[in-house]
Amino acid sequence: MSRTVIVVGGTTGIGRAIAEGFAATGDTVTATGHELPGDRADGIAFAQLDVRDGAGVEAFFAPFARIDVLVNAAGVILRGGAEFTPAGFADVVDINLNGTQRCCAAAHPALKAAGGCVINIASMLTFFGSPTSPAYAASKGGIGQLTKSLAVAWAPDRIRVNALAPGWISTALTRALGEDRERSRAILQRTPMGRWGQPGDLAGPALFLASDAAGFVTGAILPVDGGYSAV
Repeated sequence: MSRTVIVVGGTTGIGRAIAEGFAATGDTVTATGHELPGDRADGIAFAQLDVRDGAGVEAFFAPFARIDVLVNAAGVILRGGAEFTPAGFADVVDINLNGTQRCCAAAHPALKAAGGCVINIASMLTFFGSPTSPAYAASKGGIGQLTKSLAVAWAPDRIRVNALAPGWISTALTRALGEDRERSRAILQRTPMGRWGQPGDLAGPALFLASDAAGFVTGAILPVDGGYSAV
């Protein structure tokens, strides 16, 4: 039976790979983005959504009577010290953390109707500090606590809430680091598996967390980082 899957922030990067993973299993997938992608993918319907817009988020989720899986992958990171400014800090937190909470709240009735699950995208910076991206790290730390809190609060509704914590994944957000040989070398030396992750590395763990095999798993934050956080 086809499940209804919503991937917020599913037009690029990790979110897109997860959306494609669910679509490949035959699920009915809708992927949202701040902008619509220039290409299309089999089995995925794309929709425009700004997670900062509370009314827009509520309007997007309102037509869904049931949601089996909600993936919250929308996120940004600012460079050049912008996250140290009050405005930059607030903007990142509003998208990464508040946006996730908005989507969870708006989807709750449909998740409850389906006995569904939520998969939030945390980060290794859920556990570590960052000298260059304080807002991103703070927002991802908040994702960890939001995930645990909703897991406890929504367990009576038969809704499981978990998170994936990616390590260094090759996406548009990390392109500059990947092209910096010195910094990339340091990352690879710290990563036991000795390579950068790819967005597709998150698809399998997401499918697991959404499956019956993870039926007794809730409130978990699963690192997908090639062992980076184990060192």
